[in-house]
Amino acid sequence: MTKLSQFEVMGLLIQLGTMLIMGRLFAELARKLKQPAVIGEILAGIILGPTILGMVNPAWFQSLFPAGSASLVLDGFVQVAVVMLLFIAGLEVDLHIVLQQGRQALYTSSLGLVIPFAIGFIIPYLFPTFFGSMDAGRHLAFALFMGTSMAITALPVIARILMDLNIFKSRMGMLVISSAMINDLIGWLIFSVVLGMIGKEQNLSVWNTVLFTVGFTAFMLTVGRWLINRGLPWVNKNLAWPGGLLSLALATCFLAAAYTEYLGIHAIFGAFIAGVALGDSQHLSERAKEIVHQFINNIFAPLFFVSIGLKVNFIKNFDLTLTVVIIAIAFAGKIIGSGWGTRLGGFSWRESMAAAFGMNARGAMEIILGLVALDSGLINERVFVSLVIMALVTSMTSGPLMKWMLKK
Repeated sequence: MTKLSQFEVMGLLIQLGTMLIMGRLFAELARKLKQPAVIGEILAGIILGPTILGMVNPAWFQSLFPAGSASLVLDGFVQVAVVMLLFIAGLEVDLHIVLQQGRQALYTSSLGLVIPFAIGFIIPYLFPTFFGSMDAGRHLAFALFMGTSMAITALPVIARILMDLNIFKSRMGMLVISSAMINDLIGWLIFSVVLGMIGKEQNLSVWNTVLFTVGFTAFMLTVGRWLINRGLPWVNKNLAWPGGLLSLALATCFLAAAYTEYLGIHAIFGAFIAGVALGDSQHLSERAKEIVHQFINNIFAPLFFVSIGLKVNFIKNFDLTLTVVIIAIAFAGKIIGSGWGTRLGGFSWRESMAAAFGMNARGAMEIILGLVALDSGLINERVFVSLVIMALVTSMTSGPLMKWMLKK
């Protein structure tokens, strides 16, 4: 069994410590500028990565992040971090809120999903060379991925914006958050199909993968949700709190993630569905959710977002035209789709536009999708950089535009 040398262990610990310190410093800077913490964490990674440190002093960059066994272990930490991030994103999904909104949420979520997906699918499908899709065998999967990345929202970012504007519990706030929940749920199902289509090593055929994925989702949101709801009172009563709950919650997350990884999709999808099933339980207190959130958001989330900047050189792979086109597609799809859907639900056109700007926030979800696609070879580094910038721009502009429209 291969072991890390003393030097490699020391290097790994220095990497983790440096990433956490830089991530925290720049996250606090972003907060002071009234921006999401994720923006500061990604900026910290860009400074530590090949974009800044690698260009200013390549020797320091190679010493801090050398290739080898320690690099593989760091990648393992990042994989665990992204699984946990999707788990807490799933915890945010409240199926009761979705059901309460009924017809209005159906209009906003369906048009807010279908129209961005259609625009994001058709344009890359018709112009594959411009978007860097050179593999004819993956042309359809690439277009489906681009459509999905335009359709999915960033539920945690949207929730934070609504709370900052003090409209989270309002009629429009509930509509936006429930529509975002439906968007994310269906979007991740579509992405699971895309992952089944690309050349990832699989234990099952594509159609069996899709069938088992849909079956797993249905089971977790019905029987699994019921079992969790029945078991949580026993856990809270008989096990040490919050340690027992935290251990079993993360165990459920990891086992569900392992199952979907076996199916050939990705571990993140299983973690997301496990989070939805657990978060919907009436016996999971807000305090317990807060503990899970604090644990993951302050330790593992910074490691993932800082690692984004370590992946590619953002200056070398920056394509202005491609970035502007992707941002334009993202804005057009969500504003037309979500705005139209909200208007059909009976809201004024100003409220509809405000809801559309709220739904336009991307953030972590698109970055995670992009990273999975990059690691799978489905997209190149130019497209990845453009998707990251699009996610940051939509996250930064969503709140101010929503506030401006509501003031008017």
